[in-house]
Amino acid sequence: MKQKITLKHIARELSVSISTVSKALKNSEEISKDTKDKIQAFAKLYNYKPNNIAISLKNRRTKNIGVIIPDIVHHFFTTVFRGIENYANAKGYNVILCMSDESFDKEVINMELLANGSIDGFIMALSAETQIKNDYNHLKEVAEQGIPLVLFDRITDEIECDKVVINDMEGAYKAVTKFIEDGRKQIALITTEDYYSVSRERAKGYKQALLDHNLPYRENLVLKLPFMDVDELAINEFLDREKIDAVLCVNEIYAIHSMRHVQSKGLSIPKDISFIGFTDGILSKYSTPGLTAVSQHGEKMGAIAAEMLIEKIESEKEEETYTTTVLDTTIVARGSTNN
Repeated sequence: MKQKITLKHIARELSVSISTVSKALKNSEEISKDTKDKIQAFAKLYNYKPNNIAISLKNRRTKNIGVIIPDIVHHFFTTVFRGIENYANAKGYNVILCMSDESFDKEVINMELLANGSIDGFIMALSAETQIKNDYNHLKEVAEQGIPLVLFDRITDEIECDKVVINDMEGAYKAVTKFIEDGRKQIALITTEDYYSVSRERAKGYKQALLDHNLPYRENLVLKLPFMDVDELAINEFLDREKIDAVLCVNEIYAIHSMRHVQSKGLSIPKDISFIGFTDGILSKYSTPGLTAVSQHGEKMGAIAAEMLIEKIESEKEEETYTTTVLDTTIVARGSTNN
């Protein structure tokens, strides 16, 4: 099957910018006649068909931003959305939120729905199924048409666009180092499978911190769950089976459930076992004891993502440049560790 040609292909072949191609195909007076003729002839030769998503976004400014997140159960995504909305509203933009529910199909449908003339650009975190399938064609189509797109938290190197993440590896490294400084030696990790980009990086940080402090990495002390949902039976069996004095959890929901389970067994936190979880949300603050957390600075991440997108939407620059912003993490100490 013949590959569908895009604005990006034309720009690359003729050594011009995507913006120049777009303007030439619209017969813009900003582009010289020779350049327009060359671009239009090339497009006709290769039967270029404009992408409907691109047309809906480029033909008019809606002052709306589309945001797609995996869920709203995890406090982190709600804080990111708050950061996006606050920044966007201050700049005169409205925000339309959709959830993928960790579904590839729903992510694609949401993207098509939002792009149907409703928004000027996307901010999104990839769904679990998208990362499992490793299928980013719906994103590539948008990116290749020059449509503004910002990925946050769950990202992929397959897509050229602006991105904002935390230093997940560093965050896990800091957490494990705190455990070790507190005298813990049997340190476990409760996480998800490595197709989640964030989980993969956090597992690296966990392992590296152990090795750097001359503690062995033991696979039996790592529980990898298929999704971010709590598998109570698997977590309970893991905690009952292994000899553990500290647990790093990939999210605060895993951590709170784990704390409740060990307490039901008569163990004292943090005397017998310590816990640290990623997110630093409401659950972390109001659990008993309070959960020491790796703060992901969700609101800041959301504000940066919105700033990146709006700059792209409003930019008149023809040169394509993409930035990945990496935020440092912070350990917020509470009663689940030795403060």
